[in-house]
Amino acid sequence: MLNFSFQNTTQIHFGEDQIKTIRQAIPASARVLVTYGGGSIKANGVYEQVAEALSEHTWFEFSGIEPNPSYDTLMKALDLIQQHNIDFLLAVGGGSVIDGTKFIAGAALYKGNDPWDFVAKGQAIEQALPIGCVLTLPATGSETNVGAVVTRDNAKLAFQSPLVRPLFAVLDPSVTLSLSDRQISNGVVDAFVHIMEQYLTYNVNGKVQDRFSEGLLLTLIEEGPKALAADTKHDLEVRGNIMWAATMALNGLIGAGVPQDWSTHMIGHEITGTYGVDHARTLSVVLPAVMKICRDSKREKLLQYAERIWNLTEGDDDVRINRAIELTEQFFETMQVPVRLSQLDIAETGIDALVDKLTQHGMIQLGEHGAITPEVSRNILTTAL
Repeated sequence: MLNFSFQNTTQIHFGEDQIKTIRQAIPASARVLVTYGGGSIKANGVYEQVAEALSEHTWFEFSGIEPNPSYDTLMKALDLIQQHNIDFLLAVGGGSVIDGTKFIAGAALYKGNDPWDFVAKGQAIEQALPIGCVLTLPATGSETNVGAVVTRDNAKLAFQSPLVRPLFAVLDPSVTLSLSDRQISNGVVDAFVHIMEQYLTYNVNGKVQDRFSEGLLLTLIEEGPKALAADTKHDLEVRGNIMWAATMALNGLIGAGVPQDWSTHMIGHEITGTYGVDHARTLSVVLPAVMKICRDSKREKLLQYAERIWNLTEGDDDVRINRAIELTEQFFETMQVPVRLSQLDIAETGIDALVDKLTQHGMIQLGEHGAITPEVSRNILTTAL
C-alpha cells in the first residue's frame, strides 16, 4: 500500500426529511446564497423544504447553473455575493451545481486577475466562502470531496482545493424519486467509473481499498437496474444504497494509498466539451476501450475484477479478461447508456480533433503509469468507435 494522508471533514445528514437539518448546520447570522440549476427543485418540493429550513436566515438565490457548469454563468453570481454581503453558499442540486458552487466559493475571494487561473493554471485558492449542499442527484461525489469541473470555451477542466470541500451534505434518497431514467442511469454509471478509476490500476496490496471498491461496484451492479425497473424504481432502499455508494465512490477513502488512473475521465471531458455529450455517457464509451488497450498494464487487476465482480474463474487469462470487459459493457447497456462512439454520432473523422484538445490541455501522460500518450489516446478512441 502506498503512503497516504486522508481526511474528510464533511458532515453527512443522510435519510428522509433531513433537509431540515440545514437550519442548525448554517450559522444563524450567515447571509446565505442558495445556488441551483434549472428549477427542477421547485417542481419536486426540494426548494420549498430548503426555504422552510432557512426561514430564520437571511438568504438569496442564484439559479441557472447548467450541466457542465460554465464559467460565464458562474461569474454572474459574484455580483450578487458582493451586493448582498454573502458569506455562506448552499448548493442545492447534483454534481454540476455543487461543482459550480465550489468555483463560485473560490472566485468570490480570489485576489488574482481572473478566477479561471485556479482552474486552467493551477493557481492556489487561498480562501473561499464556506459551502453546504443538498444533494438531489447522486453521481459525482462532489458533495464530500475537494474537486470540481468547470467549462469555458468548450474546455472542460478540473480543479481541487481543500477549501471548497462542503462543510455538510444532506443526502435524502426521497428527493431522487423525481429523477428521469436518463439521470438515474448517468448517476449510476458515473459512480461506477469513479470507482474503476481508483481500482483498476495495479496491485499495491491495498486490500481494504480493494474490498471497499468491490463492495461498491457490486452494489451499483445490483441496485442500478432496480432504479430503472418499474416495480422497484420507487424503492427508497434502492435509491438510498445508490446515493450512498455514489458518495463513497469519490470521497477520498477508496483512493487513499492506491494508484489512480483517470484517463477515462480526461478523454471523456474532451468528448463532452466538443460534442456536449452527457458526462456519464462519455465514460461508458471510453472505459471499455481503456480496458482493452491497457489490458497488459492492468492485467492483474483485470483478473481480480473478473473473479470478484463477475465470478469468472474458468478459462485462461485472456478469456476471463475479455469476458469481464463484455460484462461491463452489458451492464452499461442495462443502464441504458452507449458503449460506442458511433452511438453518440461521433465518427472516426472526429478523433483527430479530440486528440488535439487533449494535447492542448496538457493531457499527454495519462493513466496510473503516465503512459497514455496522445497516440495511445487515439488508439483508445479508435477502439471505442
